[in-house]
Order: sequence, then C-alpha cells, then structure tokens
Amino acid sequence: MRLSRLSRIVLGMLILQGLLFAGMGLAQTQAPPQPQTGAAPAAKCGPDHAILYKRAVSLLDKAEKKLAAKYTAEAKSLLKECNSLFTILVKECGPEQKARTLTSQEEQQEAVNKKLAADETASAERLEKSSGEKLKKAEQTPQQELAVKLAREAKTESEQAQVRHLKAGIYSLRNQQMIFRFLAK
Repeated sequence: MRLSRLSRIVLGMLILQGLLFAGMGLAQTQAPPQPQTGAAPAAKCGPDHAILYKRAVSLLDKAEKKLAAKYTAEAKSLLKECNSLFTILVKECGPEQKARTLTSQEEQQEAVNKKLAADETASAERLEKSSGEKLKKAEQTPQQELAVKLAREAKTESEQAQVRHLKAGIYSLRNQQMIFRFLAK
C-alpha cells in the first residue's frame, strides 16, 4: 500500500493531534498533589540527628585546630559546614532542645562563651576599622615606602580581624555544641 505525500502528512497530523488530546486528557485526570494545610508533625530527634551532632562537633574541633595552625581558609570552610549542621539541628530538634534546661555550669559556660565571642567580634571590628584607615592613608601618601608599609600593616590587620571573627564563630558554635549535647547520649 502506497500513500501519497499528502496522505502521509494528514495521517501524521491526526496521530500528533490524537497524542496531544490523550496527553491533555491524562493531565486532567491526574489529581495534583495537595499541600498539607495543617502543621507538619514535629520530627523527633533520633539517631540521624545524633550523627549530625557528632559530625558538627568533629568539624568544629578540626576547624579550631586548622585556625591554630594558621590555615584560615580551611578553618572558615569547616566552620561554615559546622554552622549549617547546627542550623539543621536547631530547625529539626528545636522543641526538644528548648524543653531541656541547662545546668548551672552549662549556663555559666554559655555566658563565658558569649562574652568571649563578643570580645573577639569587637576586637575584629576595631582591627577592620584600623586596617581601612591605614589603607586609605597608604593610597593618599605620596611617599612610596610609607605607602607600602601602611598597605602591609593594613593587610596584616585585616587578616587578624578575619581570624578574630572565626574565633568568635567558634565560641558561638561551642555554645551550640553544649546545648545539643543531649544528642550524644
């Protein structure tokens, strides 16, 4: 059986139209997924959360060691990952964490860590301000030697400020570690 060119085109169009209508019919018959209107049930903290906690503590310890060894970029990366894990724990284990009361020793340690973090942050901000001023002076100084010296000092202070910010982050994350310690048990 031989079909003319026009017959093939018409037949192809009919097949295509049939497929389109069938596809539209399927789309209309399938019910779209319904979003949950009520509050989702709170997930209990379980063994998965304990694993996240242990991983976060491990990362925090590694970051502290890297920072002490002057590997600032690696420490920053580890702290970011650690912070994201603790953020997950706060979101998913928040009710259990809030129900747990801290011991007096833990409350004292939390206050000390907050003070140390605030001191490190304030020190970092002072260093950043000083660094900015020195950099501005270096740009405005006509003497090349003095400009280079000021630029180096500004760079050193900027690096010190970054280390101070990372130390402040470590103190804050140590508080998170202490708060979620119940997951390690």
